[in-house]
Amino acid sequence: MRDGARIAAAIEILDTLTRQNQPVKDAVRDWGKAHRFAGSGDRAWIGGLVLDALRHQSSTAFAMEDDSARALALGTVGRVWGLEADAIDALFEGDDHAPEKLTEAERAGLARDISDAPLHIRADVPEWLEASLLRAFGEAAADEGRALSSRAPVDLRVNEAKVDFDKAFKEVSSKLKAAEKSRLVSSGIRIPQRDPRGKAAAAEAIPAYGKGWVEVQDIGSQLAALASGVVPGQQVLDYCAGAGGKTLALSALLVNTGQVHAWDIDWRRLRAIWPRLKRADARNVQVKDGNEDKALSDLVEKMDVVFCDAPCTGTGTWRRRPDAKWRLKPTALAKRIEEQNTVLDRAQHYVKPGGRLVYVTCSVLPEENEDRVGDFLAKSAVFKSVPVLDVIEATGQLPEGGREILETCVGLHGALQLSPGRTDTDGFYICVMERVG
Repeated sequence: MRDGARIAAAIEILDTLTRQNQPVKDAVRDWGKAHRFAGSGDRAWIGGLVLDALRHQSSTAFAMEDDSARALALGTVGRVWGLEADAIDALFEGDDHAPEKLTEAERAGLARDISDAPLHIRADVPEWLEASLLRAFGEAAADEGRALSSRAPVDLRVNEAKVDFDKAFKEVSSKLKAAEKSRLVSSGIRIPQRDPRGKAAAAEAIPAYGKGWVEVQDIGSQLAALASGVVPGQQVLDYCAGAGGKTLALSALLVNTGQVHAWDIDWRRLRAIWPRLKRADARNVQVKDGNEDKALSDLVEKMDVVFCDAPCTGTGTWRRRPDAKWRLKPTALAKRIEEQNTVLDRAQHYVKPGGRLVYVTCSVLPEENEDRVGDFLAKSAVFKSVPVLDVIEATGQLPEGGREILETCVGLHGALQLSPGRTDTDGFYICVMERVG
């Protein structure tokens, strides 16, 4: 397919999304099934444009003075991908499947300055979250919103319980030439996304992944696991384990000693954990599901670390799931806050004296993060917060210069608020609390 036809396809998919309540990945997949002539490269290019249009939906529509599918697609190609108006028209010449050439109004939209637009427009966030973004980032709120609207790189965690880092890095970089060592985690590998029109790195197709040497995991998520401070031989509860990404990281930190108890109330969330455990050769994990009292009663006050990856709005992962950004409603935030309060209240009972409770969300909203920890600590007589950065540094996994980067993320309670703008990671919140009584 020529680029003009690809843009037309993206317009078609975006139009479908405006008329149907459908996840964007399903819409792109359905379009591909109905247009078998489109190759994998075509589908990746088209899907990338659709996702970028959703990432920048608010600012593009404002600049183009039009929120139609055509305006979003053309505005993204021009304003986000950086093609000039004449270059876009050139893509359409001689292509019967391309859209009509740009109108004068569209050309004006591509060049329009929106620096004086409202914050939520410049930041590409729902208007009702503007105050929360300001609370979280202050004067940097617009920049952070734009960073949350960028494409995310692919990050890998080397399974050092199974392979030496240098050996794994050599293997990965032989297949993925752009691979580079992480600036924040010594066991992390990053494959940056430099070309907005390029395909994401096929990390799960490389031999190192199949051998269990590496696992796909955002660097922010890797830092959250390090914040547990676990050492070999300890007992760890991964409360709300889900698909097991952090379970695997915790298991590797224990070097197949001790025990990770991976629990989730919904067994369906745990389905992905089994092949991942097998591939990583993780032998110190017990998977538990269902009724909490039955599954975890024997763990009360026995855990060295209880790791709570709490349910949240997922605002910190908007780079990867831009369609979720515009579906998020105040009622969903209120529900998540209730769930987070419950998680902290229940999970604390499994921490033994001297043990740690680690509270993590993939959110940048203070309502889900420092507010929840503040309320919990105000009611608790036995927990105190400890500086997360000190815990991470004590693991020896911070590369040179890593602490200086993370110091910009320190907030109340010694917690870290990572973000795409600050750390080029997903927006993880990490707080560590120690049981002292």
